[in-house]
Amino acid sequence: MNQTKIISRILYYLCMLLSAGYVLTFLYSAVCLLTGFSVNSYDHSRYLRINDPFSRYVSLTVENNPAYILFSFLAVLLAYGIFFGLSAGVFRVFFGQKLFTEKNIAVLKKFYLYNIFFPLPAALVAARFVEVEHVIWGLVFIHFMLGIFCLFLANIFSQGLHLQNEQDLFI
Repeated sequence: MNQTKIISRILYYLCMLLSAGYVLTFLYSAVCLLTGFSVNSYDHSRYLRINDPFSRYVSLTVENNPAYILFSFLAVLLAYGIFFGLSAGVFRVFFGQKLFTEKNIAVLKKFYLYNIFFPLPAALVAARFVEVEHVIWGLVFIHFMLGIFCLFLANIFSQGLHLQNEQDLFI
């Protein structure tokens, strides 16, 4: 179990870092695109370049199309920021003091609900406004499978909590 705690702690911090990176990139990009701060157009205004703060170094390039910016750029950044935040929560479950708790089951439930019910509708909505590449449908399927796997894990945790509570009654 010690190995699991070490690995889950490392993955927790990695996912928190990724989540923060995605969310901060989303926030910075949204502010820049809304205000025009650190944004330059090129190729006859076909693309927008978002520079690093207070520099001329280009950090992001996006197509100058509102539908693309909203559905293929900003929504993806925010969705993966949330995904990695929820993933961090799942990994945190495995290095806590007790595994089988209502709180841990709620963390697993949030993760599986997000992965089962968010990616497909998000991709379908986006497909009405922008071209959704084939690889995205594969990612939707992978998220669905992650959600189903976590649903099974949450059910195992619920059973473990039930058995743990029964055992506490007999001691």
